[in-house]
Formats: sequence, structure tokens, C-alpha cells
Amino acid sequence: MPVPAAPPTAASSALFRTLRPLLAAEAVAEAAGGGVEAGDLEQAVWLRLVELLDGSGPPPDPAGWLLHAVRTEASLARRATRRELPCPAPPAATADTTCPERAALSAERRRALRAAVRRLPGRCPRLLDAMLSPSDPTYREIAGRLGMSQGSLGPMRSRCLGCLRRMLAAEVAAPGQRGMER
Repeated sequence: MPVPAAPPTAASSALFRTLRPLLAAEAVAEAAGGGVEAGDLEQAVWLRLVELLDGSGPPPDPAGWLLHAVRTEASLARRATRRELPCPAPPAATADTTCPERAALSAERRRALRAAVRRLPGRCPRLLDAMLSPSDPTYREIAGRLGMSQGSLGPMRSRCLGCLRRMLAAEVAAPGQRGMER
């Protein structure tokens, strides 16, 4: 069970208010030069600061610490981006197109999946519709279309898929017992 975070103190609230404009400006500046999203940098640096405040207290030079943290997070994000590889394109002709029955079953599965996605709560239908798009958009494109941070897509996608999994499991009848009951 996770330990609840301590409520913010007046000093930490003042520190957050003081650093917010500087962090926003630095994140935009670093993001522009490295192909990283400013919102993702801000989230990463805020997380670092909260972890620091929980452990050892505020840094002696908050502005200097913030500048260093933004540059470090931007560097880590750029390194991660360089390691990403595009997914190979699926083959043009699949077995589903050669057999009419398979094509019909495949189309029915896609229709049922899209219908289930539309019944999900909150922002899940828009997110999963974007991810199921035939144009295969990147996380950056999806985040831009939905107006959210790219770093928030993964956790939100996981929650939405878990909700979809639970919903579909409830709809599929459990197999009955076989044989004699005792």
C-alpha cells in the first residue's frame, strides 16, 4: 500500500510558486532545442523536486538546482528518443484478405472492439480511438491531438486498457462446469 504524501507546507508551496515561471521558461527553451515536449520536462522536474523535498528538504540554491534538473531531464529524454526505433510496417497482404470468412470475422472483431471502446468512461474512448487509428500516429501526434502531455499517455493508456479488459471480461460468459457437481 503506497504511503500518502505529506501535505505541502507553506515553505514548499512558496517554493513551487516561486519556481513555476522559471521552470516553464527553462522547459520551453530546452524543449525547443531537443525535440522534447516542454510539458514532459516540467512534469519530470516537478517529480524530482517533490522527491527531493520528501527526502532531504529544499535545495540550498533552488534556481540553480532547477536549471540543472531541467538540463539533466532534457538530456535523458533526448537520449531515450535516440534509442527509439520505428515499428516495421505490417505486410501489405494478410491472410484475412484472401479468405472471405476470415475477412468477415476480422471485420466483426474490429467492429466489436470499437463498440466496446466507445462505451468506456471519461477520455478513454478518444485516446484508444486515436491509438487504433489506421494512420498509426506517434505518441507525440496523439498527445497533440488530445491536448495532453506525451508523458501522460502511457499511464492513461494502461488505465484505459485495464478498464476495457475488465469490461470485456464481464461481458464474456464464464464457461460452465463440466461433468458432475459434487
